[in-house]
Amino acid sequence: MIPTEDASARKREIEEKLKQEQETLSFIRENLEKSDQLTKSMVSILSSFESRLMQLENSIIPVHKQTENLQRLQENVDKTLSCMDHVISYYHVAKDTDKIIREGPTGRLDEYLACIAKIQKAVEYFQDNNPDSPELNTVKARFEKGKELLEAEFRNLLNRYSKPVPPILILDAIGVDEELEVQDDGVMEHLPQAVLQDIICIAGWLVDYGHNQDFMTIYFQIRSNQLDRSIKGLKDHFRKNSASSGILYSPAVQTKRKDTPTKKAPKRPGTIRKAQNLLKQYSQHGLDGKKGGSNLTPLEGKDDVLDIEIDSYIHCISAFVKLAQSEYTLLTEIIPEHHQKKTFDSLIQEALDNLMLEGENIVSAARRAIMRHDYSAVLTIFPILKHLKMTKPEFDATLQGTAASTKNKLPTLITSMETIGAKALEEFADSIKNDPDKEYNMPKDGTVHELTSNAILFLQQLLDFHETAGAMLASQVLGDTYNIPLDPRETSSTSSSTSEFNKRLLSTYICKVLGNLQLNLLSKSKVYEDSALSAIFLHNNYNYILKSLEKSDLIQLVTVTQKKAESSYKELIEQQIQTYQRSWVKVTEHLTDRNMPVFQPGTKLKDKERQVIKDKFKGFNDGLEELCKVQKGWAIPDKEQRDFIRQAQKRVVSDAYRAFLQRCANISFTKNPEKYHKYRPEEVEEMIEKLFDTSA
Repeated sequence: MIPTEDASARKREIEEKLKQEQETLSFIRENLEKSDQLTKSMVSILSSFESRLMQLENSIIPVHKQTENLQRLQENVDKTLSCMDHVISYYHVAKDTDKIIREGPTGRLDEYLACIAKIQKAVEYFQDNNPDSPELNTVKARFEKGKELLEAEFRNLLNRYSKPVPPILILDAIGVDEELEVQDDGVMEHLPQAVLQDIICIAGWLVDYGHNQDFMTIYFQIRSNQLDRSIKGLKDHFRKNSASSGILYSPAVQTKRKDTPTKKAPKRPGTIRKAQNLLKQYSQHGLDGKKGGSNLTPLEGKDDVLDIEIDSYIHCISAFVKLAQSEYTLLTEIIPEHHQKKTFDSLIQEALDNLMLEGENIVSAARRAIMRHDYSAVLTIFPILKHLKMTKPEFDATLQGTAASTKNKLPTLITSMETIGAKALEEFADSIKNDPDKEYNMPKDGTVHELTSNAILFLQQLLDFHETAGAMLASQVLGDTYNIPLDPRETSSTSSSTSEFNKRLLSTYICKVLGNLQLNLLSKSKVYEDSALSAIFLHNNYNYILKSLEKSDLIQLVTVTQKKAESSYKELIEQQIQTYQRSWVKVTEHLTDRNMPVFQPGTKLKDKERQVIKDKFKGFNDGLEELCKVQKGWAIPDKEQRDFIRQAQKRVVSDAYRAFLQRCANISFTKNPEKYHKYRPEEVEEMIEKLFDTSA
């Protein structure tokens, strides 16, 4: 059992805890009641607030909506006003831009283009929104006026600043040394850079906004005129300076700094002047420099004007190519790409036509000269034709993209020159063969005939232009004429085989001319009554031909088809020397033992025997005097040949004469021996030494 005290204590403790719990419970109840009251109050307040918010919302939302509507209306009004201002501005464009448009774009291109842009927008507005309004016509007229003034400005700028290229600059451009590592780019500045930019700007606007292509016509007309004037200026430069001073090229080349690569002037092509100078030289002097052949006459005279014209034409061809290239470079900056080739074609036509016409005039002049049998005229064709062929690749590249008629102009001219040149060559060969044997035209001293010197000098010009002449002959298919076998390898398109074939063709032609010349000379030699003079004539001509062939390297071209040409001429020369030496037989035959009396020393000769010896002396003396008198007036211009013939003749005659004198030394055949023994052997040698010396 639990003690009573403990139980009471336990009971009290429990009661105290119960009391505390009850107090706590009462506190909680009180608080819950307060909380309920507060909650009810809060709910009441929130309900009241919600009610008020709903009332506020019902009042504010309509106001907000009205405000939004008002703001939207305000924005619409602002936009409307802005649009009205914009639209109204179109109605004032014509007035606002009137002054600037009337004054034109000169000096203020950017401002002018800005005004044109405004007018263009006004036109677009009225076309879209009010196509029947009078304002559309007004701004359209203003736009067209502005476009016209822009086109006029384009024309004015081109006219004002387009100048012919000075001849000095052109000569510098075509005189660029292709071997130099550092070269000028060849671009010529035709227009100042600022002006060029304005022109480009105007051209771009006319294409993009003006829908105008008339400016392209203006462009090629003005530039075409300047191109033609540039080439004519170069011609005038040659006419004024070439004949008097000989200065053909730009003095700028001579004033360059030492560290600046200089440009070589293009080599002046050979022309008929070379042939004339050589002919004059040979006319006045023999091959050895001695006077001889004084009756030779030069080729038909061609004065310095011809050389100047040929040089001028050749340089103008090169100048055209350089200028055309430069014009195309300029054109590509101004003209739209799809119009560039056509515009360029039109631009170069006038200058190109003038050059081609001049070339055809040269061909016509050569044709007329050939009709007069002046075949030296073809020499004017060679340097031009050679240059045209050399220039053709660059010429074709420059004209690439132009019309076929334009590109064919140069080939047509080349064909014309080749045709007339080949005709001249053929007729020249025939003229050599058929040159008449006129007695009055034969050299009295038996020296070189004019026909020979002219023929050789003509052939020497072919050597200078052997490739051109060979191609000229090949172009006329003259292979059949000369019986040249056409090796398939040589008729191929390769340049080396073609060149070799042309070389053979020219060699055959030269051999033909030489063959015709030889036949004609042989015929002419028969004009001489004296066979010895005929031999001297043939000797001089054959020797002149051989020496000329050797000195000019023509022999190398001849031997392409005739390997033994040189030895053949030497044989001909030797034959004529032997023929000439036979003319002395009538002198030396008196010195032989024929009819010479046989006698014993101390035996007195009979009258008949003495007369035989007298006749021999007289025959020798008369023959010697006669031959020396006649042959002293003959000429052998070649000193080497002259000395050789003299020495050979001296040796033959002197030896025979000395032997004859020795046989007659102890024979008394006359009381006046000095009457018959007129010349000592030394005197005979001196007389022979004076042969062929017209100055003696």
